Amino acid sequence: MTAGPEAPDRSHRVVVAPMRTKDLGMVLAIEGAVFPEPWSRRLFVEELAQRTSRSYRAAWIGRQIVGFAGQMFIDDESHVNNIAVDPSWHGRRLGTVLLSDLVRTALAHGARHLTLEVRVGNEPALALYARFGLAPVGVRPNYYPEGGDALIMWARDIDTEAYAQRLSSIEQSLAPGLEVDSRR
Repeated sequence: MTAGPEAPDRSHRVVVAPMRTKDLGMVLAIEGAVFPEPWSRRLFVEELAQRTSRSYRAAWIGRQIVGFAGQMFIDDESHVNNIAVDPSWHGRRLGTVLLSDLVRTALAHGARHLTLEVRVGNEPALALYARFGLAPVGVRPNYYPEGGDALIMWARDIDTEAYAQRLSSIEQSLAPGLEVDSRR
């Protein structure tokens, strides 16, 4: 497990940077804490090797990874494969930071649409995704290994001026004590 959170009244500098194989120890600790059926090291290594069709990002505070996210690119779509925040850092808007970074990365890759699956009933994730304009379009029954259903969500036309304004508004709403540095 990762180290506990720092004092909540402190300012935090979050650096979001490309995930590397050497980061997988911290990433797997978060993965195991967040998901009932976590991805394996091997799966992450295989995903990281697909540099042109995938992007995996890690959020750092100091020397600690506090969250990560990944996506794949198919034609003009970005599919969010995963997003997770260390439970001891929940409630600090790090999911917002990571999803915003994914959207910006998707746009840089020429994506026009964003999609993902989320566990039915995962209210915190559903609220986050709704803020980013993702809307439900269907259900994948028994999507998860233990049998849970997934809600399919889409945000279309993320390359428009209207969506750019939405994204800017989301980023401006981050806590005043949260400084974000996105590195490519």
